[in-house]
Amino acid sequence: MERHELKNVKTVTPVGENDEACCVPTLVEPALGAKQARKAADIFNALADPTRLTILSLIARSERGEACVCDLTASFNMGQPSISHHLKILKDADLIQGDKRGKWVYYSLVTGRDEEIKGLLDTVLKIPVEV
Repeated sequence: MERHELKNVKTVTPVGENDEACCVPTLVEPALGAKQARKAADIFNALADPTRLTILSLIARSERGEACVCDLTASFNMGQPSISHHLKILKDADLIQGDKRGKWVYYSLVTGRDEEIKGLLDTVLKIPVEV
């Protein structure tokens, strides 16, 4: 895992009489600390896959607000192990939760995460996100 840290930037002073610095670097505080940025990156990584976005959409649009893993598997042209892998990534990012009933698991969205992600986008990009 790579770790990126902010470094101090030095201002370059012009050497000659007529020389001007092309720009003066301005440091601002990042909107997120290192721990928050890592958490945000994990969320964005989980969302950065078409299959996972489709899974989230299927769960969100289901009449009961949940979807059985058997229904999710039937919606894709891929095997159950691949779907389970995607579900694990979404679950690890705390975007979905599972409820085992008998031999089946029913998945639902974690309550409030949609608003949290909208707020995260607003914080990182400094633009309000309206859906």
